[in-house]
Amino acid sequence: MNKFQITDEYGYQEYSYLNDLLNYALKKVLKINNAIFDIIFVDEEYIKNLNNEYRHINKVTDVISFAFEDNGKIVYNDTRLLGEIYICIPRMKEQALEYQHSEKRELAFLCIHGLLHLLGYDHMTKDEETEMFALQELILDGANIQR
Repeated sequence: MNKFQITDEYGYQEYSYLNDLLNYALKKVLKINNAIFDIIFVDEEYIKNLNNEYRHINKVTDVISFAFEDNGKIVYNDTRLLGEIYICIPRMKEQALEYQHSEKRELAFLCIHGLLHLLGYDHMTKDEETEMFALQELILDGANIQR
């Protein structure tokens, strides 16, 4: 059984649909069972500090993932410990306006994007980006999360 916790440090509270989305992504598309991870909603200052401390980039970003499996799979009682995803809610709202789609779509995208990073996907090369972004769209379309 997969377990994830969403901690709303920002006070956004409009995310009940994420449970279904994440369960769909993990079980139906990614075929992952017995995994644990956290999603934390934060403000601009918090994510800017994280970005600066861990990536040495002193600016606000939309999502940062800390993959615990980067140094080999971490398993506890047959359960994978994937890591943490931090999402900046103010940046998410700005991007929803910028890309002309709903906040629901943008937040769903950021959650799936962060989850794929926890699982080792990346977009540093064109091939990696093509693979990761196609998988994101497959998940979002399959969960009926529209632009």
